[in-house]
Amino acid sequence: MTEVIIQDSIPHRGPMLLLDRVSHCDTGLIVAHKRFDGDEFFFQGHYPNYPIVPGVILCECAAQAGAVLLANHHIASSDEQDKVPVLTRMNKVRFKKTVHPGEKIEIQVKLDEVVSAAYFLSAKIRADGATVATLELACALAPKSAATQSAPTQAPVVPKPKSSESFSQKI
Repeated sequence: MTEVIIQDSIPHRGPMLLLDRVSHCDTGLIVAHKRFDGDEFFFQGHYPNYPIVPGVILCECAAQAGAVLLANHHIASSDEQDKVPVLTRMNKVRFKKTVHPGEKIEIQVKLDEVVSAAYFLSAKIRADGATVATLELACALAPKSAATQSAPTQAPVVPKPKSSESFSQKI
């Protein structure tokens, strides 16, 4: 599955589209891949002299893979085609190894259970054959019109505190 097909399945776009390709997808399991080149936005500050992929980005990779699985095998064949999966919960998140620029990860997400309109999944993320993270996640369905509305083209400007303010004065 190419990036174009992934984009047809979920509303994510760069820089937040975190899947490069999908090598396997059936009704209960998806295997997706992402290579971190080092030019991703989050490496600028996480950590500048020792860049690592933030754990929340790894979790988002799993959530996007799960959303592609649901979009292609559960929503597409139901009355819910006007909806998109959204993340509602993460449990038992465990980070076992750091991921660095230049590494490629494999994301395996398994559909464990469907209860009404709630989808429960488990994920394992690997790099070079070693497990780097595991987690459980849940998704619900949201109307596409609300979930895919255009975001502002420019992020809001947050004023910088004056250098004379201490941290406690800012809170």
